[in-house]
Amino acid sequence: MPSKLLAFKRNLLCLGAALLFTAVPGSLRAQATLGKIDFPVTGSPQDQQCFIRGVLALHSFWFEEAADQFRECTKADPGFMMGYWGEAMTYNHPLWAQQDAESARKVLAKITDTSKLTARERAYIDAVRLLYGQGDKLSRDIAYSKAMEKIHSEYPKDDEAACFYALSLLGTVRPGDKGFVRQMRAGAIALDVFQRNPDHPGAAHYVIHSFDDPEHAILALPAARRYAEIAPAAPHARHMPSHIFLQLGMWPQVTSSNLSAWQASVDWVEHKGLAISMRDYHSLYWRFYSELQQGQYSKARELMEMQRQDMAATNGKASQYVAQMGATYLIETQQWDLAGKIFSMVGLNYMVHQTSGGSSAEHMSHRYGGSDSLVAFAKGYAAAATGSSEVASNISALQEVEKGIANSEMRYRAKQIEIQGLELEALAASKKGDSEKAIETMKKAIALEETNSPPSGPPELIKPPHELFGEILLTAGRADEAVKMFAVSLSREPNRARSLIGTARALAAKGDAKGASEAYAEFMKIWSKADSGLPELEEARKTVRRAD
Repeated sequence: MPSKLLAFKRNLLCLGAALLFTAVPGSLRAQATLGKIDFPVTGSPQDQQCFIRGVLALHSFWFEEAADQFRECTKADPGFMMGYWGEAMTYNHPLWAQQDAESARKVLAKITDTSKLTARERAYIDAVRLLYGQGDKLSRDIAYSKAMEKIHSEYPKDDEAACFYALSLLGTVRPGDKGFVRQMRAGAIALDVFQRNPDHPGAAHYVIHSFDDPEHAILALPAARRYAEIAPAAPHARHMPSHIFLQLGMWPQVTSSNLSAWQASVDWVEHKGLAISMRDYHSLYWRFYSELQQGQYSKARELMEMQRQDMAATNGKASQYVAQMGATYLIETQQWDLAGKIFSMVGLNYMVHQTSGGSSAEHMSHRYGGSDSLVAFAKGYAAAATGSSEVASNISALQEVEKGIANSEMRYRAKQIEIQGLELEALAASKKGDSEKAIETMKKAIALEETNSPPSGPPELIKPPHELFGEILLTAGRADEAVKMFAVSLSREPNRARSLIGTARALAAKGDAKGASEAYAEFMKIWSKADSGLPELEEARKTVRRAD
């Protein structure tokens, strides 16, 4: 009964919010539920209303919608100063270290009179000026975070100050940074707000980002399960729960979350009359990856074809994940004969650079030679797996891409490419029977990988090094070591299909029939809805039948 009563109350809240937004005509967001916050600012009731909708969208990283809403506020009332603060905030994408400082500064220049604002509002404006002030991006992020910390300290009952401070802490984290102090502090602050207001989109969102790693993800599971209910209109809000579901190996939930996010983005694009390249290809790729992990290769192919068609229809603008899909499909399915076809099918080859479709969520790995390295790695991996001498040219191609990354902020990406090159060298040596060289090379790759940030999302390296090392150790007849390496791989990326079946094979190789049967049974659970006829399924079934 209590759970039914709680569900009834939540339904009433959602209905009330929907009615509130429906009262404002003329926009999709006016009819949609984006959450519930309290953020009083100086302005008319109309200013307050459109401002709140803008902040709600901002909390869900719906930057385009938030900017439109803030502009609507200031167009109706050019003297509404906090509307300019809101628009300026939409030009900063903290978790991707992206910022359009020039556009933000132009907006901030419109804030000409703050005499009628409260001291709290002036503090918010001063803080955002630091975000677009002097110094490099990281220096500005740190200065802004310190300013938000001060606001949070001076106004402890201001949940918006708390949430924006939590987000600012996450915005100072860079790939490869060690420790979790900032993430844990951000998570604690966001959890506190979430406890007080379970309908706060920013609180739920920032809890998820704070604990988005294998060790801490379980702490964000309640927020993950709630967030999509809070802000169902925002595609990103529907996608974000899958960050935690993926960290916990919950593949059906990853699939459904991203299916929902994709459809929300399609609806938004159609309603607004936007270019199809504005669809949420990020969620499409995550769904694609989750279906591969469940052995649903035919569904994954359909999504790959959908992305290819959109890329063709937009002259390449909808290309953000085309190379990544091709590389991932090839390596997860091990259909090496497709190596040449997959990339020619989507029109990708070496030295083809990605074109952004305008998505605010473009990931770092999709820039600075992202397509080039993915194509080289995937083709090289297929060549190494089949014993082809072409692996050497693909290693050289990776090295060329790595050398071309001159931007110091992208050295993290260069290190990833170095790891991919080592993986190709190791696999090629293993296939030639040179186990000693393969193992030593993989030790170098593992050492580099363990200096990287913890896994978050589908593996950027495409083939997780610990998983590959387990496979190479198994080929070398070192089954005991292989079992341990697969265990490490699964601790980093739970329920990955190739690590699960690798564990089963390694246990069988060391003579642990019971353990192998249990591992194969676990694999079969993950692949319970896999395509029929896949050899891995038959392998698993035979072993489990023998054990019975």
